[in-house]
Amino acid sequence: MRAFALAGWSGSGKTTLMARLLPELTGRGVTVSTVKHAHHDFDVDQPGKDSWQHRQAGATEVLVASDRRWALMHELRQAPEPGLLDLVRHMSPVDLLLVEGFKRHPMPKLEICRPSLGKAPLWPEDASVLAIALNEAVPEDWQRRLRLPIFDLEAVPAIADFILANAAPLALREGAP
Repeated sequence: MRAFALAGWSGSGKTTLMARLLPELTGRGVTVSTVKHAHHDFDVDQPGKDSWQHRQAGATEVLVASDRRWALMHELRQAPEPGLLDLVRHMSPVDLLLVEGFKRHPMPKLEICRPSLGKAPLWPEDASVLAIALNEAVPEDWQRRLRLPIFDLEAVPAIADFILANAAPLALREGAP
């Protein structure tokens, strides 16, 4: 399975770009799955529902299935947060895995930048960042150092081309990056 990440700080536009890339890529016949890292406590279940009650009662995993979809929820119960490769092992193979977040994982990345947020860019310290995308002017101090391709966030077809050309196999064995 080939993979590519959209990385950047919160509020930079990763999710918006992801939502625009998915129909572009699937419209080209590419099967795509996504992994999203959340930094906050989140819940995909609704309080009071049967599956919620199962988790609250102590189940480690709860699988919910219908004629339209299934979802597996796994409670960590104080176990360490799993890494990207551990999570991907649970997914079905597709042509392309798009990863949102996991900005420190060594894999090909497009950094979504919003200089007005005042956060330091990832690209100077991360060789996995292959290009940047933004919808603001490139700061003057970046211009002297930046040697990566730059995309406008609105250039979704061009970004999709870049992702397809640069996605790399995601090794799922122990010790692989």
